Amino acid sequence: MTELDKAQKHQQRQQKLKEKVDERIANATDDKGLLLVITGNGKGKSTSGFGMVTRSVGHGLKAAVCQFIKGTWECGERNLLEGHGVPFYVMKTGFTWETQNKETDIAAAELVWQEAKKLLTDETINTVMLDELTYMLTYRYLDIDEVLETLANRPSGQHVIVTGRACHRRLIEMADTVSEIQSIKHAFDNGIKVQKGIDW
Repeated sequence: MTELDKAQKHQQRQQKLKEKVDERIANATDDKGLLLVITGNGKGKSTSGFGMVTRSVGHGLKAAVCQFIKGTWECGERNLLEGHGVPFYVMKTGFTWETQNKETDIAAAELVWQEAKKLLTDETINTVMLDELTYMLTYRYLDIDEVLETLANRPSGQHVIVTGRACHRRLIEMADTVSEIQSIKHAFDNGIKVQKGIDW
């Protein structure tokens, strides 16, 4: 086979691929707010969610963030996004193995959830990130039925990003897009401390 033959075959394959992609794009006509879930045991779930929040802000859309579990460490994304008008509602209790107090954790989760519910009825907010919400459902700090009902009844054009490990199956079923991040290797497992600007 000559180089010209190889080039022509490559062009033909790419043309067929383009036709399939173009067809899928043409058939995607629904326009709605998306419910996205980023789950799994790997690193980068919140980071991915913050990437979408940043993308929204970059397009001139209004975004807001509710953070469950985290809150005692400085957050690089919060440092950046608050300066661009993104409000944050944070539990500020840290990880559950640090607090070791279920009652205060539930109370803190409920306070942030009340703020989340306001955002999830506000048509002026285009994107809402519910960071680490999955833990609140796993630990039963928040009522799954109430959470799902609130998500189902949000403004039709509003996007919601949910992050965290072990996402509840009912939330996965409800979501439009679900991504699972798996851990292959993590520096921390080899005794390397968490890095500013990379891990937080």
